[in-house]
Amino acid sequence: MSVADQDWDGNDPERLYVITRGRSGPAERTTFDLVTLIVSGSEPTLTMQPEHAAILRICGSPLSVAEISAYLRLPMSAVTVLLADLLAEGRIEARAGVPQAILPERALLEAVMHGLQKL
Repeated sequence: MSVADQDWDGNDPERLYVITRGRSGPAERTTFDLVTLIVSGSEPTLTMQPEHAAILRICGSPLSVAEISAYLRLPMSAVTVLLADLLAEGRIEARAGVPQAILPERALLEAVMHGLQKL
């Protein structure tokens, strides 16, 4: 059974403890939010933890942290620990999500709208 086939039902804290090696957060100051895009930069190795290998396999194309969490059926807190490990090893690249569009001020939009109405 692969990592993605397992269901985390919230009643198995020991499994999460083992997966994260007892850590509750990333060792280094990395900030992953739900929309941070992750891309694998290497192939998994045979000696790698199954969850790490699964992340590298599914991130051939950019996936958000939220998507990785859903695919692995693990809570976001555990996924961020795993991602921090892979980032520290240089096996993944983390990219900021698409920035929100900067909208013009309301007054400018109203002036354009009034100008178009006069045409």
